[in-house]
This record gives sequence, structure tokens and C-alpha cells, in this order.
Amino acid sequence: MKTAGSTILITGGGSGIGRELALRFNQLGNSVIVAGRRKETLEETIAGRRDMHAMVVDIEDPEAIAAFADRVVAEHPGLNVLFNNAGIMRREDLSRTRDLRDAEQMVITNLLGPIRLTNALTDHLVRQPDAAIVNVSSGLAFVPMSGTPTYSATKAAIHSYTISLREQLKGKVELIELAPPAVQTELTPGQSTREGYMPLDDFIEEVMMLFRERPTPKEILVENVNFLRWAERGGRFDQAVEILSKY
Repeated sequence: MKTAGSTILITGGGSGIGRELALRFNQLGNSVIVAGRRKETLEETIAGRRDMHAMVVDIEDPEAIAAFADRVVAEHPGLNVLFNNAGIMRREDLSRTRDLRDAEQMVITNLLGPIRLTNALTDHLVRQPDAAIVNVSSGLAFVPMSGTPTYSATKAAIHSYTISLREQLKGKVELIELAPPAVQTELTPGQSTREGYMPLDDFIEEVMMLFRERPTPKEILVENVNFLRWAERGGRFDQAVEILSKY
């Protein structure tokens, strides 16, 4: 993936991993559009920075996504890189009948959102030089955490979808999967200070080093996520499931 001179759209760009990626790619000489639901946080991200833009989108609304795609292409015709980063995580108790609204919202935001936005932008991206799509999955795509079953399932689906998309867009758009480990962000309450989670700055630093490799790896995997990514291949899958069940 070209890491300078691109026009990059990052969903969920107002906080956490998305925000830090936006800032770092902007520093490398890219025009960056951060998108999300909260205008205030997006404006905070771009404040005082050149070639950074904020655009509001409701990633849960298919009509809003289609309208957003038309607008972003009209305002930024050089757009050639999409980061599908927006996501939500909720804990669930599967031992009893429950309200499924959290599960349904995670499927819509984490899975249908990226599928819909990618679909809306595909015709544009295939015509752009150095086009790339980066789908943010998770270490939990490879070993689920029992306390977050739907979240883990959506990330496993994103991993699978990325592989299929890579094959279908081969030679037209580069497909990259970024699979974070547990990182200190506010994805869940209190997570930004949770002991044992990877500090956000350390994560971003390692990620940016991997993006600068040539060729860019198909999967961006920091060292901390390798235990989960290769657990099944290494015969550690059951052990990993048991370890994660304690969280």
C-alpha cells in the first residue's frame, strides 16, 4: 500500500485506533478524511491540521452510507484508500434468553457497515491508482472470547470476507487486514487503562512500521496478536479459548 500521497478515508476516525492511524498517515503526507457519527470528536481529531477533513456518517444506516459515499467521492475525487475501522463491542450472557439488540447492532456496525461502505465505493476505487482497502478485524477473529461472542463472530466474518474480496479485486484494489490484539482504547469502558492490554502508542508505532514494509503484508499483525492468530496452527487453540474466557 502506498503510504504517502494518497487520499485516505478512515471510519471510526474520531477516537482510538482510527484517530491515531489518521494522524500518523496525515503526518506521512496523505490527505485523510475521518468519518463517524460524532462531529465533535471528528473536529477535535482534525483541529489545526492540514489536509485533514471530517465527515459525519451513520454506519448503521444503509441509505446514509450510500449518500455518504456519493458525497465523499464528489468532495474528494482522489480517494484511493479505505479503512473500514468503525466497530463496537458489547459483552453478552448466552446462558439465558436475552434482548438481542446489542448483538444485532454489532452485526450491523461491525459487519454490514464495512460491506455496505465497500460496496458503495468499489466502482470508484477500482478506477483509482494505488487503490487499497484495509479491513480492521481483531485477534478475536481467530480465537473467540466467550464473553463477547457476537463481536468475535463479526470479526471472524470480516477476516473471511476480506479473503474473498482480495481474490475478486486482485490486480485492481489491494486488500489488507489489520488484526489488533487487546489495545488500550475506549472500545469498552475502562479499557484504555486496563492492565495487560497493549498501550495504544506502542500498537500504532508497530503497525506503522509494518505498513512501511514492501510489499505491504496482507495481514498487519503486531507481535502481541500472534498468539491468537496462529493458535490453531500451533495446537494452542483450546488453551487460547480457555485463557480468553477469564476476561
